[in-house]
Amino acid sequence: MGINADHGHSGSQPSGTAAAQTAVEFAQQAEKLSFQTTQNNEHPDAVAVEAQFITAQDPVIVTADGNRLPTVPLEQAHKLNILKEELSNDLSNEAIDEVGSPSTVAKNGPEPYGNSKAAHKPSDGSLRRSMPPTNTHPLFPPLPLYGPPSLLRDIHCWIFRVTSFFLSAAFLGVIVLGALFTSIPGVCYDAWQRMTFRNPDLKRPFYKEELRRKEMRKGQGESWRRQSSQDGIAPDQESVQGDDGFVPTEVGPDPIICDVGYYARRVGLDIEEIQVQTEDGFIIDLWHVYDPREYTKLNDEERENRGPELFTGDTRKRLKDPSQKRKFPVLLMHGLLQSSGAYCVNDDDSLAFYLCKSGYDVWLGNNRCGFHPKHALLDYSDPRMWCWNIRQMGVFDLTALVSRVLFETGFEKIGLICHSQGTTQTFVALAKEQRPELGEKLTVFCALAPAAYAGPLIGKMYFKFMRVISPDLFRVMFGIHAFIPLMMTMHSILPPGLYGWLGYKVFSFLFDWTDTRWDRGLRDRMFQFAPVYVSSESMRWWLGRECFAKHKCILSTKEEWRSEETEDGTDGPLAETDSQLREHHKKPKGATAWYNEQVCPFALWVAGNDCLVDGKKLLRRFERGREPNVQVVHSKVLPGYEHLDVIWAMDAVDEIFNEVREVLWKTCNVRDKCRIPKGCENVAAWIPEDVGADGDGDGDGDGDGQSSSDSA
Repeated sequence: MGINADHGHSGSQPSGTAAAQTAVEFAQQAEKLSFQTTQNNEHPDAVAVEAQFITAQDPVIVTADGNRLPTVPLEQAHKLNILKEELSNDLSNEAIDEVGSPSTVAKNGPEPYGNSKAAHKPSDGSLRRSMPPTNTHPLFPPLPLYGPPSLLRDIHCWIFRVTSFFLSAAFLGVIVLGALFTSIPGVCYDAWQRMTFRNPDLKRPFYKEELRRKEMRKGQGESWRRQSSQDGIAPDQESVQGDDGFVPTEVGPDPIICDVGYYARRVGLDIEEIQVQTEDGFIIDLWHVYDPREYTKLNDEERENRGPELFTGDTRKRLKDPSQKRKFPVLLMHGLLQSSGAYCVNDDDSLAFYLCKSGYDVWLGNNRCGFHPKHALLDYSDPRMWCWNIRQMGVFDLTALVSRVLFETGFEKIGLICHSQGTTQTFVALAKEQRPELGEKLTVFCALAPAAYAGPLIGKMYFKFMRVISPDLFRVMFGIHAFIPLMMTMHSILPPGLYGWLGYKVFSFLFDWTDTRWDRGLRDRMFQFAPVYVSSESMRWWLGRECFAKHKCILSTKEEWRSEETEDGTDGPLAETDSQLREHHKKPKGATAWYNEQVCPFALWVAGNDCLVDGKKLLRRFERGREPNVQVVHSKVLPGYEHLDVIWAMDAVDEIFNEVREVLWKTCNVRDKCRIPKGCENVAAWIPEDVGADGDGDGDGDGDGQSSSDSA
């Protein structure tokens, strides 16, 4: 009785009155989660109907017109569904008339269940309301709830936009000044070396190769200018055909621009852009790298998004020669503050172009917002557009991209390659508490510079500052919309060369990497595809006081992983008592596993000199048997490599890309139906094994994740 009274209707109330009260509460809750308030009739069908749970922790709001709104706190989603269920069970047609028109209430939810015979006692519903669901994992605290537009919400948003504009601009200014100031000693040293007739670049490990490539690019440009000056016509494209038989369709001067299609055409390939809608309504970009000699580009309508439903519809396979065997599809995902253009900046040595020319069907995935923030309902100024973090990028974005690639190619599984943050969202998505079924859609997960544990860089002063301030102060400083959007403004107004130079200086200062192993002649081009729009909430997840920066791990709390290291003896001498040791031996090694049996095989390439993340700690997790369901088919530590070297180093083709190409083919599940990639003619198929005693999947006891005959 007391519970019922708290919710506005006692057990002695007439059923019609109780139903009417439930209808009122449902209408209020629906409006709270709708696209707009009922006073605004601009979008009358964008009323919240129900919360659809993509996972147990990830509800999205479905509107009356079938659109989606981003995830909301669990208790708000459950409240909407509970009220809807109560209303559909208890509400009679007469009660509907007491509250409002039948069509209005039906739009708000009870219509699909109007004929249900089941009924709950009023106290049952009230009891369910009094027991809200538990919170999410401590590593993924609930996101804030921003309701539909209102005067109060608009004032709230503008206050944050004004404060964050000035404070984040000041923060960015300090970082830029710090980057410039710390580069002074290096500039002075180089100047002194040149004044004394010495070349400081001679210490670069690939200096001769850099000079050779620079001269080659210069020679190609001069050849194009000579030919174009004859008779005033452009040169024959056949004259610039590469040794691999691919004919460039973009020749001539090589300006620095932010266009992956342009760089693809310069190496004889091309790119089509496809729109993908996530289950929470974001429109994200998927770029398809293709050989124009074999593939016909989709028309505009075919490249539009297919709505929020995943893994549905007949697939399409478009080849100019249908009798030809298809290429095995591979999806690439990028790192933090980047787009997948990072895989396209090294000419033929770009990972995307290298794999495409090797014989794979290459797809480049981009996360939500990117260069052009888009949503099915929301616009840039709506804070709900930016209410997401790494969890949504894994659970929603990655899954939607995989679904679209499967649809376009007609395969049941694809290969996945990720760098840095791309590995993080994959590690999160594949976890047994998140979306483990995704693992059944992947043949292998190739992780470049895997980001599961934090490196020592997280202790730097400016990162500590972001960890010390409270969540409220973080939002005051960095806003509730995009994270420092001034960076994207500078991208649009600064000359590309200056922007690329400044981008390198700033990111090098922040993340402690250098261009030692890169082709310096292409460095300005490399930073044209970063940064992109990301949410302040996602950066708060990485750097704020509650999540990654605190626990220094993406799926284990600090206490959990430190306890595991103590048990394994990797965190100093064991200091356990006899009772603790006995308890430890009772506990199976996989008791704290992140993944279940649905997980796909892993292949990992760890940068040995990476200060940003600690890939070696992740390898130890597999070696120690912490993940009995994960089969590591390949692992390699690259001494001297830094975080971005795994995609940009001049020797990455020999050290990494060749191995990635072979691992993709080794784990391919339909080798008989696919074209054999170049260089993989003698690569044997991988046969899944029972996980060995060492926990790495090969059973050889060495913990390296590969058989003794398959050394890296």
